[in-house]
Amino acid sequence: MANTLDLMDLKQILTLHLDGLSNRKIGDMLCIHRNTINGYVQLFNASKYTKEELLAKDNEELLKLFPSHTTIKNPRYDELMRYFEKMNQQLDHPGFTFLFHYNEYRQQSKEPYSYTQFMEHYHRKFPKEKGSMKLEHKAGHEVYIDFTGKKLQIINQETGEIIPVEVFVAILPKSQYTYVEACLSQKREDLIGCMANALSYYGGVPKAIVSDNLKSAVTRASKYEPEINRSFKDFARHYNCVINPTRGYSPQDKALVENAVNLVYQRIYYPLRQMTFFSLKDLNREIRRLLGPYNDLLLQLRQASRRELFQSIERELLKPLPESSYELKDYRRAKVQKTGYVYFSPDKNYYSVPYRYIGKRTQIQYTKSTVEVFYNHERIACHCRNPAPGVYTTNENHLSSTHKAYRQWSPDYFKKKASRHGEHVLLLIEGLLRESDYPETAYKRAMGIIQLHRDYSSERLNNACQIALNVETYSYKRIKNILKNNQDKDFEPLEDDTQTHIPFHSNIRGASAYK
Repeated sequence: MANTLDLMDLKQILTLHLDGLSNRKIGDMLCIHRNTINGYVQLFNASKYTKEELLAKDNEELLKLFPSHTTIKNPRYDELMRYFEKMNQQLDHPGFTFLFHYNEYRQQSKEPYSYTQFMEHYHRKFPKEKGSMKLEHKAGHEVYIDFTGKKLQIINQETGEIIPVEVFVAILPKSQYTYVEACLSQKREDLIGCMANALSYYGGVPKAIVSDNLKSAVTRASKYEPEINRSFKDFARHYNCVINPTRGYSPQDKALVENAVNLVYQRIYYPLRQMTFFSLKDLNREIRRLLGPYNDLLLQLRQASRRELFQSIERELLKPLPESSYELKDYRRAKVQKTGYVYFSPDKNYYSVPYRYIGKRTQIQYTKSTVEVFYNHERIACHCRNPAPGVYTTNENHLSSTHKAYRQWSPDYFKKKASRHGEHVLLLIEGLLRESDYPETAYKRAMGIIQLHRDYSSERLNNACQIALNVETYSYKRIKNILKNNQDKDFEPLEDDTQTHIPFHSNIRGASAYK
């Protein structure tokens, strides 16, 4: 025998021979001379073991049976090793592939190895320094999410504009049960909306959401301590699960979802290639229709479909969905104004907080329906959102006693207060409010007149109001001057309004004289 083979070559010859290939065909496939193949086949036939038994033996036993163990042609092997050294200088170049370099090697070599031998010799010469661990997935433990690299599209029916849309993919790794949805972007609101729809599709919540380092999910990527987007973290808290981003530059962490993306291209993208959609709703309806057969397809290695595996081993281990759906939260910062309100910039209006927080810097968390105000992570106010600009939304319990009294001002309020100090004070306040086209403009004047009793007593105020009524004036300043100049003290009110100012005299005839 001109050349001897190593153990790997021997097992390949045994395998191909058992498959029924001729010695010439085996030699062409392995790039080994036909005579060498013939010699080893004769040794196999002469052995006391069958070819199946020889193939089942480990390397040590096979080495004892065929001790001649050298490489094939040294010049040929040396040529390959030299090419590997040259090829390794290009490993980091973008677009590097072994297949490209194998084709280049085959064109240069007079007696090239096959591609299988090419790769086998390369990995023997340059073994990988680290391996990729096989991840064991627990049922109901995680859901993997990602966006596809290639986009679908919809058409604006009015303008004819082609709008590219993103495609969201989620997969439960144990059953490989998959959810797919198209959305307008990879922004936070679209990601959270798709994630909520995916959990609703599954009918439950796993313990963790494993996401790629998307900007909408991870604010700052890190191998050891990534910073999760606040809204996405709040979404996970609402659904009672956690966010677990994959490591950067580690595609093996999300191999399942990457494979699911490739299958989505085949089972969903390809059937949609000749369809035209004018809305996202129509596109998602067709995606959902194709998703059913995709999840019902039999997995050959597991002899069950994705849906069957999900229903039998994973669905019961998912946590229940929360009673209420999640509303996306946004955040603002605002300082409490002297009036006891915070300015809400998105709607350009105001919301009250307890008056003791005046001057404090707070954080506003808001959704489409609510506005919450927090101070030092403690919620101090909660309001229903009012989109009207310039409006003050108030909770009466937030106001100080002074502010509460101010909000109680009304015509009846001032009439009641005036009645405590005399009938003329009441009449003057009634006349003041009656003369004003808009009663609210007279409130401060009315309060000022009533408060004069503190400095001059209710009796003097009542007399001053009577003097003012006689001259038909309702001026706060005039009444105050009457009191200040003691004009009310010189004023003697009439005891009987029917008494005449003419004194009684016997010569004066009365009404009876004219009958």
